[in-house]
Amino acid sequence: MMSTMTMMQKPRKIPQRRCVGCREMKDKPQIVRIVNNAGQVMVDKTGKANGRGAYVCKNANCLAKAQKSKGLERSLKQAVPSEIYDLLKTEIVKLA
Repeated sequence: MMSTMTMMQKPRKIPQRRCVGCREMKDKPQIVRIVNNAGQVMVDKTGKANGRGAYVCKNANCLAKAQKSKGLERSLKQAVPSEIYDLLKTEIVKLA
């Protein structure tokens, strides 16, 4: 007969990611991934898209901080035009 300790499963760990705007560590489901896929910058809703990714909190303030500090550009290793920031802001507001 198996003991109750071996039958219990360990709780799953929730991955942590750092926001490029506020620089805080947050749980992955609470944060949005922005991906650079072949020169195209977009919001990755699944979190599994190909390309270099960076994470931003689901609020416009963190995106503004990332734009001001150029944290998103540094993480994606690509210049991000202001039009892309506007598109990202509208998509992040929808997800929040």
